[in-house]
Amino acid sequence: MKFHMFAVCAPGLAACAAQELQRGGTLRAGKRQTVSVEAGGVRLHGDRAALYRANLHLRTPSRILVRLGDFRAENFGQLRCRAAKLGWEQYLVSGQAVELRVTCHQSRLYHSDAVAERVAAAIGERLGQAPALCVGDEEGDEQPPQLVVVRLVHDVCTISVDASGALLHRRGYRLATAKAPLRETLAAGLVMAAGWPAGDALPPPLLDPFCGSGTIPIEAALMALHIAPGRQRRFAFMAWPDFDADLWQRLLNEADRQSAARVHALDGHLSLFGSDRDAGAIMAAQANAGRAGVGNAITFACHALSAVHPPAGPGFVVTNPPYGRRVQGGADLRDLYAQLGNVLRQRCPGWQATILSSDRHLLMQTGLSLDASAAFVNGGISVTAGQACVPGAFPDL
Repeated sequence: MKFHMFAVCAPGLAACAAQELQRGGTLRAGKRQTVSVEAGGVRLHGDRAALYRANLHLRTPSRILVRLGDFRAENFGQLRCRAAKLGWEQYLVSGQAVELRVTCHQSRLYHSDAVAERVAAAIGERLGQAPALCVGDEEGDEQPPQLVVVRLVHDVCTISVDASGALLHRRGYRLATAKAPLRETLAAGLVMAAGWPAGDALPPPLLDPFCGSGTIPIEAALMALHIAPGRQRRFAFMAWPDFDADLWQRLLNEADRQSAARVHALDGHLSLFGSDRDAGAIMAAQANAGRAGVGNAITFACHALSAVHPPAGPGFVVTNPPYGRRVQGGADLRDLYAQLGNVLRQRCPGWQATILSSDRHLLMQTGLSLDASAAFVNGGISVTAGQACVPGAFPDL
């Protein structure tokens, strides 16, 4: 069975998701994928194993949708009749809880609640009992109800079912958080955008001097050790009537063999460093890394920026400093960014630096010639990843 899928991505991460897929082996062992980057994500297709692998292995999308069908719907009669012909029985059981998420743009049918009512009736007609409609909490601890996404654009109705359940950034390891946590998907995308070669025989050092709860170095470690980001969680497709538990177990075993081989190849020589002046943040980072299975791969330290001493040789700095909207700092943030630039010039000459911030003026305070063309969204805030090769050393601080 072939699935038409759409990997939904936060702004700025679609290119990263396409990069993951085009490397080969994500959905089909050893083979590159043909993908299409569109507004809001990446379109792809594949068999059941590909669908399961997409949820298990992709690091940057927010969710994986499966297209159930599309058709013209110029009135409610057409909508209900045509929606009832779709293969709902492959994804739902009669009367189960469903969240219907409807958007309407430039269509004759513009009332989203009325559209949801007709689609629910169509599901009931197909399955013998209408679903129990509810609203899930994607950020809650429990698995949300099955999500069905309905989009009406220019009188064309597209209906998709969510294969992921809780958003994919919820890896399962981050129970302890510091202030202003970075989503795991964005942290992974930031490491990819930095160009850190996680797949090298021995990746170069990576340092985050504002690591908070450790998300950036943890995601880097998961990448370098080939640990599947979805290894510790459940997905919505596990509740589908045709879920293939044997196939899923084979894919988990395959993922475990890949990570075990990579761990053996690196033999403990991965150089990942995270530091923060907040002792509570470092405790959280260590606990999170342990749950992620990478506690031995990262060196965490509690100290101020001025005490950073990276290893010798070229490496990568990937970091998310405070930028004043979620972590209070006031005017002294300008001094913090200036100090960051000075520390990098003195102690990391020749390193590649990637600094995430919502404020380009703060990025300018570093004194580095940053390329600020990479844009993302972090918790609803537009952010920029400033990137530069750090020049030669300044005098001692």
